[in-house]
Amino acid sequence: MRLGILTSGGDCQALNATMRALVLTLHKNIDDLEIIGFIDGYKGLMYENYKVMKVEDFKDILNMGGTILGSSRCPFKKMRVIENGFDKVEAMKRTYKKLELDCLAVLGGNGSLKSANMLYEEGLHVIALPKTIDNDTWGTDYTFGFQSAIDIATTYLEQIQTTARSHSRLFVVEIMGHKVGHICLHAGIAAGADAILLPEMPYDIDALSRAIQKKQKEGQRSFVIACAEGALSKDEAALSKKQYKRIVKAREGKSVAYEIADKLAKLVDMEVRVSCCGHVQRGGNPCAYDKVMATRFGVEGARLILNQQFGRLPVSKGTEVTSIPLTETAGQLKYVDPNGEYVQTARALGICFGDEMSES
Repeated sequence: MRLGILTSGGDCQALNATMRALVLTLHKNIDDLEIIGFIDGYKGLMYENYKVMKVEDFKDILNMGGTILGSSRCPFKKMRVIENGFDKVEAMKRTYKKLELDCLAVLGGNGSLKSANMLYEEGLHVIALPKTIDNDTWGTDYTFGFQSAIDIATTYLEQIQTTARSHSRLFVVEIMGHKVGHICLHAGIAAGADAILLPEMPYDIDALSRAIQKKQKEGQRSFVIACAEGALSKDEAALSKKQYKRIVKAREGKSVAYEIADKLAKLVDMEVRVSCCGHVQRGGNPCAYDKVMATRFGVEGARLILNQQFGRLPVSKGTEVTSIPLTETAGQLKYVDPNGEYVQTARALGICFGDEMSES
């Protein structure tokens, strides 16, 4: 068997752990396994940039963060756009056939999964594996990298809390999450944040300030707000996508956290500061939970290949790891449920979401 592997999109912890489980399981079941690793994601497949790898290359990477193959972003919406006469889809198909691959394993998030499904529909033998720190892949309870990102964001929030207390300040801390707020929600609960602002739950700056003022009157002297990078106000949520993009562009690269901090500084009587957790959430070695989940996904991916069940994605459902067709997940996001258990748990603790319900 000749297997192609690529890692696509934003990097995260446990990419290497997943590849390791996939390769070691296949090696145990196949006498003659050849591995082609594509460099920098789909670009490697497009431009025939790859390396022939051995099983030994994957044995000692369980604890290693990042990806030994490198990664890049190749937006799905541009995949079928022919640029300077270069047809990306035909180039990928050509490379696959030229190398006589029996299967291509794609480790990626939502955009990468759409591209994987497209290649499957183009006739290639493809499986995918659910990677993203955002945990927003439809059809799976969990994506590897999520818990590691939560751990990092939680530690960051906890460390901000100590300096906030020392100086009686209010900190608005940006947490990754452009379209969905799973990391911010979980880290905010774990760190005991005073407020959590999510893309799925537009905030009212007046309601947020009143919640802070109420706690000030009760004697609280410092506050930490966990703010997803895609948080938006109720007014912004009512705008068209085009109008909202103009607002984001007008920020000139500055985080929404700065805008929220500027508004709060005019409404509450205390120093307001901004801090950004940033790309560190993608970095470092995977936590134990991610290593276990990555291993389970990798083993399930190998089973799919061995059984020639192509066009599928390993997923977690409850305590089980199974698989679903790529067509079920491609193009869909799993959002935070504003009425779900996690949000209700946070509300029960008095955590504010910047809405009227937080004031009751």
